[in-house]
Amino acid sequence: MAIYKNDIPILEYDSNQTSIIMPNCENLNITLPEKAVYAFLGDLVDEYALKNSARVIYKFISATKCYPIYVLEYEGEDICLVQAPVGSAASVQILDWLICYGVKKVISTGSCGVLVDIDEDEILVCRKALRDEGTSYYYLPPSRFIELDNDVIEVIEYVFEKINLPYKECITWTTDGFFRETKDMVLYRIEEGCETVEMECSALAACARFRGIKFGQILFSGDTLAKISEYDIRNFGLNSREKALKICFEIAKNL
Repeated sequence: MAIYKNDIPILEYDSNQTSIIMPNCENLNITLPEKAVYAFLGDLVDEYALKNSARVIYKFISATKCYPIYVLEYEGEDICLVQAPVGSAASVQILDWLICYGVKKVISTGSCGVLVDIDEDEILVCRKALRDEGTSYYYLPPSRFIELDNDVIEVIEYVFEKINLPYKECITWTTDGFFRETKDMVLYRIEEGCETVEMECSALAACARFRGIKFGQILFSGDTLAKISEYDIRNFGLNSREKALKICFEIAKNL
């Protein structure tokens, strides 16, 4: 165990697995199911939970809101369902907590922007993510990309093929700077092979790798930056939200 120092603070890394504040510092008497659906889908998560008679195991309390930790039965198996907050730091905080209380396999979903010519509401499987956010550097040593778990990708694609759902693999750009996606930076990311942009994937994957659990993410295409000089909000992929959530439960069942 050692601290790897650098002139740039974000590139410094401590390999120590134990922190002063651990995710289980509250010593709660709860054990979560091994599988979880972690969804960037807003209020749809609560609506789906209510519709499917989910029970609330706990409420994760943050400074901005409380996040119900749901457990619902899917084809005879208990699966955790949690609304994920936007942004790498906030989403990883809850993911790390979920892992600490028993979650070992996670499938996440949410919308993404596209950098190349991809229609709205396309389903995309993240193969690797460019680490242009801060949170992942607290969980893994510096690197440009993080590869997602290949065995989880195989399960995801098996499910898509079983239900005859078209998809494509993608390299995603994970960024903290929603309003700093400049023309030159977008072109640079495209040169590196990035086709989508979102705000959490590389950080979630790093946390999962550090904690030794399985993680995968599917995205659905929303807004587009493909025209570079002209931003098109389209409909943010809203028509894909419920479909993506239902697919995640089928993927979780097969993990």
